[in-house]
Amino acid sequence: MGFANNSKNGLTAAAVFVATVILVWFGWGLTPWWPLMWFAPLPALWFSLRSSWRVAGLVTFASWLAGNLIFFRYFHQLGQSPIAWLANFGGLALLATVGVLLFRALVLRGAVWSGIVALASLWVSADWLRYWISPHGTAADLAYTQLKFLPFLQLASATGPWGMSFVLLLVPAAAAAAWHLWDRNPEQAKRVTVVVGGLLLIILGFGQLRLNLARQQASVKVGLAVSDAPENDLVASGPDAPRLLQEYAAQAKALAARGAQVVVLPEKIAVVHDSDAATDDAFFQPIADAANITIVVGQLHISPGANGTLRYNRAQVYSPHEATASYDKEHMLPPFESNLTVGTQHLTMPRDGALWGVAICKDMDFTSMGRAYGSLGAGLLLVPAWDFNMDRTFHGHMEIMRGVEGGFSIVRAAKNGYLTVSDDRGRVLAETRSDSAPFATLLADVPVGHEHTLYQTLGDWFAWLAVAILAVVIARSLLLLRRKPGVSSR
Repeated sequence: MGFANNSKNGLTAAAVFVATVILVWFGWGLTPWWPLMWFAPLPALWFSLRSSWRVAGLVTFASWLAGNLIFFRYFHQLGQSPIAWLANFGGLALLATVGVLLFRALVLRGAVWSGIVALASLWVSADWLRYWISPHGTAADLAYTQLKFLPFLQLASATGPWGMSFVLLLVPAAAAAAWHLWDRNPEQAKRVTVVVGGLLLIILGFGQLRLNLARQQASVKVGLAVSDAPENDLVASGPDAPRLLQEYAAQAKALAARGAQVVVLPEKIAVVHDSDAATDDAFFQPIADAANITIVVGQLHISPGANGTLRYNRAQVYSPHEATASYDKEHMLPPFESNLTVGTQHLTMPRDGALWGVAICKDMDFTSMGRAYGSLGAGLLLVPAWDFNMDRTFHGHMEIMRGVEGGFSIVRAAKNGYLTVSDDRGRVLAETRSDSAPFATLLADVPVGHEHTLYQTLGDWFAWLAVAILAVVIARSLLLLRRKPGVSSR
């Protein structure tokens, strides 16, 4: 009999392991299928209430770590060691394990509501801490798996990514708890189902309402141009630099002839020294003046400094009949950009009653960037970028959430990625791959009116709330530590 029970438990553990691996792999991968992430935590949460804490912890850790092997090749492509992958995703697997075990301990001791919020509050609190100490900002946030679930995405306008991640983990925890309680305490199981289900319906109802009530806004026609051709795929320098800048200028001119009012080109097209600036400006400024358009050009700008040479990842902005303006990237990608000087100033430009802003690639991994431009009243953000091909969806679409958080549209032109135009609801209005032609181009109309958001005003209030909830959960778990599982808490 004991052998039969052990075999049954072993088969159940194996099934939970396989199910979790599949759900995490496809739900949180480089091209995530958003419905799966709602179910990914459920097998381990359900299993934890039916097994010992040791087995539950082992299965949870192993399955979440194995599911995130989908990122292993990506880390290898970025030149990261297996140790770097293990440090990142081993830490996330450990976080999931601690959250599941905390859920188990509380639910089995009758503290059902504390158990239901345990994993979500722990995860969001850790995410927020990582945001402040990591150079990668929100890059590993679960919320990005939901970018295509537009009604749910609207929650970011109120809570940022923190509220989305919280609800994403709260729902499966409630489902596992209700399942466990259905035979033991059906009334409480019904309460859990009604309360959490009702909360989810309110959130999705708000999201659908926000999508449907999008107001009419003025729009501009934007043009994007990117070349992934082998001869253009690196930062051009020496005699190659003016050649490539001139080719991009020709693309800008052609887009202007098709009606573009602003043209965005990718990040770090070419190396430009201070001494070359006047010559390089001559490629773009006459086009901006003649066609009455704005052109944003990414460059690696080199200037002499008091303590040595300064290198900037810069977006040079050419406006009709105005002096050129520039924006220097604020968030660098280590180790590739560790030698570059960090920018300190946002850039905005008034245009026909609206305000346009400029950012560069990794800047958009940080919620502070969206909030800053939202607070300035930006209605359109222009973003030169450069991705790594296989992360064109995973990283290339992160900026969509910044637009929802800050209330503005985004135009992003990325080498080895996508040319993307999205609005302040997170809808992708137009998109094409950067390798779809020797010079991939895109022309689209985009709204430019700013819409105020709660997140822009209150910032990370929900992250603070998650920390407070976690403190209560930990205090409750310490109080119940000596209580045997199955004893009710009142």
